[in-house]
Amino acid sequence: MADLKIGVVGLPGAWSTEVLADAVEAQSNFRCVIDYSEVRIDLVEGKAWYKEHDLCCFDALIVKKISKTYSPASVDRLLELDWIKKQGVPVYSDPYSMALLVNRLGCTLALSSVGIPMPKTSVAESIDEAIKIVKEYGSCVLKPLFSTKARGMCVVNHDDADLRQQLQQFKNDNPVMYIQQKIALPGRDLGLMFLGGEYIGTYARVSSGESWNTTTRDGGEYDCHSPRPETIEIAEKAQACFDLTYTVVDIVEHENPQETIVFEVSAFGGFRGAKEGCDVDVASMYADYVIKQIEGIK
Repeated sequence: MADLKIGVVGLPGAWSTEVLADAVEAQSNFRCVIDYSEVRIDLVEGKAWYKEHDLCCFDALIVKKISKTYSPASVDRLLELDWIKKQGVPVYSDPYSMALLVNRLGCTLALSSVGIPMPKTSVAESIDEAIKIVKEYGSCVLKPLFSTKARGMCVVNHDDADLRQQLQQFKNDNPVMYIQQKIALPGRDLGLMFLGGEYIGTYARVSSGESWNTTTRDGGEYDCHSPRPETIEIAEKAQACFDLTYTVVDIVEHENPQETIVFEVSAFGGFRGAKEGCDVDVASMYADYVIKQIEGIK
């Protein structure tokens, strides 16, 4: 058992944060869950204080969650973590990659640039242009740039009598409007998991039938799934766009492989789907992987 100081950046008391901290403690004899809202960066002394701990003296940091909800402030925190990394502390995953993914647009642009199949997507700031997009796509999902588990998303249709009003209401909170064509889901979508760039398994989110999305927040449940080899290849190519230690690629797999699409690559891949859907202990695998990386560095 290694004696290492590995901090877990996350939400104290949250299940995924605590199981990761448990796994790290079991393999390193050290436990420190870091609520990043309480971190103080001292640029003069070159220190990053969390309570009595100087994070710049840690052997590594693992980022499970940077904030409860995504926002531009989440990006600021990740930039600070990149500064800590530059002080010589390994940070998992790479802070710059996580910062790119926290903003939904950053993820979409990166995936689009390498030809990853995605739903038709457009971005606009003008209401008139947004109306043109919806008229072209038919039924659309409006998505905030910073959100998880479908929070803040809404569906609009080309024939809605109050379409302009709906778009204006969305724009009030989202100056840059991310508009994606709504696609028919086959009752489930998939989370393909990768650790250190290697595929480790897939769980499914199965719709309750009471919502347009499959998120557990809206009644979806986890299940195990065996995707086709070509689906794994697409997910592998998508996650390779980013330098992530652990991630989950959200995919919809249709009967026709040509219709399989990627929704996003997660900045902070979840553990619950793996545990409840596949009985896979990703937290222990993650802790083991990081410790082996640190020992390799040393």
